[in-house]
This record gives sequence, C-alpha cells and structure tokens, in this order.
Amino acid sequence: MRSMVLIAMAALAVACAPKTTEGGPPPGFREGALPAPTPAGVSVRITAADAGKTITVPVGASFAVQLVGVPTAGYVWAVAQKPAFLSDAKEYGGNTTTAQSRPGFVGGNHWEVFAFEAQGAGQGVLKLEQRRPWESASDPAADTFSVTIKAQ
Repeated sequence: MRSMVLIAMAALAVACAPKTTEGGPPPGFREGALPAPTPAGVSVRITAADAGKTITVPVGASFAVQLVGVPTAGYVWAVAQKPAFLSDAKEYGGNTTTAQSRPGFVGGNHWEVFAFEAQGAGQGVLKLEQRRPWESASDPAADTFSVTIKAQ
C-alpha cells in the first residue's frame, strides 16, 4: 500500500511539473523581470493600470509614465497630447527582463518611460499613442494611453 501511494505521488509530481521546450524554460516563464528605468526624483509613477484615471501631482514635482512597448517591431509610444503646464517629456527605455541582455536575444517588449514636471497648477489630459513612426499619421494608433493630470 505504501509503495502505491509513493508511485501515485511521483506520477502526480511528474504530471504537475512545468513543461519545458527543448531543455528551455516552461512556456510563459518570465525570467528576471526588470523594473522600469525611472530617473531619480520621480515622485509619482503612472502605469498602464492607471489608464483613464485622474492623477494628482504637486506643482514642481516630477512624475513618470511607464509603459511597455515593442520598439523592436517599430511600435513606439509618443506623446500625442500634453497640457501646457507640463514640461516636455524626457524619454527613457530599457529591457523588461534580464534575458534581453544575453547575446543573441532578439526582439521582445521594452520599457518606454516618459518623465514630466508639473511646472504650474492645472488639470488636463495627457495622451500617449503607440504607432510605427513611418506609417501615416491618419492611420489609427496601435494603442493609446491617457490619464488626467491634476497639478496643485
């Protein structure tokens, strides 16, 4: 009886173990996720989860919009609409996983970060669009992201 239980447990462990592809990691495995490359002094971090929200920032404060893009396929985020009380964006980018630093790694998603400073009080929509720069501006964006920024 005891050996039957051990055999059943071993079979269950094999069945539940992650599957690999040709000795590699299991499908969907995200090795070594990296945080967005955000400059020092940023007090508020805005992510894709904040889409459609109103974000309050103090006047004089820096904040960053951190989005994942696919620049290796030509799809890059760009500011499409910005309230006048915000500085021009400073742009940063970087890998989303440690695997992207390995020799021979090609493609993949990358962080695209836009840092702004609230230079005065106000409220307005900040909109970013993801598109291929060489395609017609009249074509719809591949993706959009917007938040309302309230600086006080």
